[in-house]
Amino acid sequence: MDYQKTAQQILDDVGGKENVSELTHCFTRLRFVLKDKSKANKDAISNIEGVIQVVEASGQFQVVLGNKVDAVAEAIMPLLGELQNDQPDKEEKVSIWTKILNVIAAIFTPTIPAIAASGMLKGILAVAAIIGTNMYHTDIKTFNTYIILNAASDALFYFMPIILARSAAKVFKTNDYIAMIIGATLCYPTIVTLMTGKSAVTLFGIGITKANYTSSVIPIIIAVFILSYVERFITKIMPEVLKIIMVPTLSLIIMIPLTLMVFGPIGIYLGNFVNWLYYFIMHISPILLGAFIGGIWCVLVIFGAHRAIIPIGINDVAKTGRQNLLAFAGAANFSQAGAALGVFFKTKNKNLKTVAASATVTALFGITEPAIYGANLRLKKPMVYAVISGAIGGGLMGWGGSFGNAFANQGVLTIPVYASAGAKGFITYILGCMIAFFGACAMTMILGFKDLPEENETRSIAAQDVVDDQVAPTESDIQILSPVAGKVIPLEEVNDEVFASGAMGKGIAVDPTIGEVAAPMDCTVNVLYPTMHAIGLTLDNGVEMLIHIGIDTVELKGKYFKKAVDVDQHLKQGEQIVSFDSSAIKKEGFDLTTSIIITNSKDYAAIGATAAKEVNQNDELLFIKKEN
Repeated sequence: MDYQKTAQQILDDVGGKENVSELTHCFTRLRFVLKDKSKANKDAISNIEGVIQVVEASGQFQVVLGNKVDAVAEAIMPLLGELQNDQPDKEEKVSIWTKILNVIAAIFTPTIPAIAASGMLKGILAVAAIIGTNMYHTDIKTFNTYIILNAASDALFYFMPIILARSAAKVFKTNDYIAMIIGATLCYPTIVTLMTGKSAVTLFGIGITKANYTSSVIPIIIAVFILSYVERFITKIMPEVLKIIMVPTLSLIIMIPLTLMVFGPIGIYLGNFVNWLYYFIMHISPILLGAFIGGIWCVLVIFGAHRAIIPIGINDVAKTGRQNLLAFAGAANFSQAGAALGVFFKTKNKNLKTVAASATVTALFGITEPAIYGANLRLKKPMVYAVISGAIGGGLMGWGGSFGNAFANQGVLTIPVYASAGAKGFITYILGCMIAFFGACAMTMILGFKDLPEENETRSIAAQDVVDDQVAPTESDIQILSPVAGKVIPLEEVNDEVFASGAMGKGIAVDPTIGEVAAPMDCTVNVLYPTMHAIGLTLDNGVEMLIHIGIDTVELKGKYFKKAVDVDQHLKQGEQIVSFDSSAIKKEGFDLTTSIIITNSKDYAAIGATAAKEVNQNDELLFIKKEN
């Protein structure tokens, strides 16, 4: 391989030295900070000899070269000359709305499989209930089986504050267990009874706004966001000896009252405003009201504010025997289903395609959360198309005088409820749903959206090969012990596309509980990067291993790390290589997941990993089967 030629090609395809603001490299990749990312030819770089993968992450344009990175870096540095670390010519300005949507997407993304599964189960139960009632004249909702399965389908949504507390804590980098306690407090049965009862509720003698926070979204997200700052402040001022007890204690004492007295009522006040706005628009024009609800209903679902206007529909049915609220909301639901279907047809990402297909079905049965959080809001533009199409469909329903004679969920199974509106009202309801569904689908397919990065698809496919499950310990020729102690994590779940895809080789990851890396076997230290976050070993049995401590910890530049060995030093199994302050690194916001990779994986027939959930140092971790 001609390193000089490779270096020149990479430099040319990132836009030339004039486009490079900064260049560093770590154990596996060149890390460019570019002035204008649009000038970089990602596809061309991917095809250069020696390049394993190209990744855009952490504000960097990363060219993965594996063990060739030092040679290529040495060749490319003279070509760059003296870099000007100025600001990029085209600074990427992100609106506050985009930032909010990105945060919401990051919080909900981990919950997508559970949301999709819960929504699908709820849809199946709805179909089963209707079949039982109409065909067998049996109310299956009284059966224990239905009750248990219905609880399973409702649990995620009921305990949404707890679920979101954990994912929000990951996004805002705060203690996830304290965050979950705050969410659990909002769902605690006694609190729910207290907040939904007739008596006034006080906290420290101060009256607080009563509300049922089960299934709520916004209060817990705001609370965890504030918690992240409160926790950092307390940690900063608290003596080290008291931190383990007083930081979580004071965090709860401060955040529980704030959540119930300040952040929780925000959703209530928003709902009250929407309630007032509903009646105000109704008196102006039914068409305008239909467009308003048809467009904004699922936006209100995101904030949990839709529950504040549901009593409007209930009250209308009680007084007049009819309601139009859920007719208009039906347009919103069908628009979400249509947008999700458009995503299904348009996306090239296999994981997203699967989620979109499931979300389409559940949205058609009136369960829109999987479509909203799993596809449409996640991609932004499909959500906009759904709002527009829902507004048009709802406006048509308002013009036609559509209404239902019962308060029923909005989906394909409840369409007959709206037949009581007469020919004009029912036909415009059907047309409104069709416009919302097909309009959102067509807009999504024609106008498009920014698809999830192709690396995600590559990662999901390649991740199947990061370990060979069929390799049993008794069948392996080589057993490698764990260099770190902690929780075992499949390599495909590591938050680094290069390692997760298997591009660097097969292996496993460990979330360390002890800040120490030891020799997994008798070995020689080939590489110890100056920042000490990455270690290259050659075991005496010929296995070549990379131990990469954390994600992007190269940015710490060796801070909190301490080495115990030197390059070319031979070690006995169990001897310490590197130690690090795990708590300090985590407080800096870094993920400490440590990837343990066999870089010469191609030399072996198969590589398997332990089935244990946790390992100690010297426990068996990887099992290698030699070529037959």
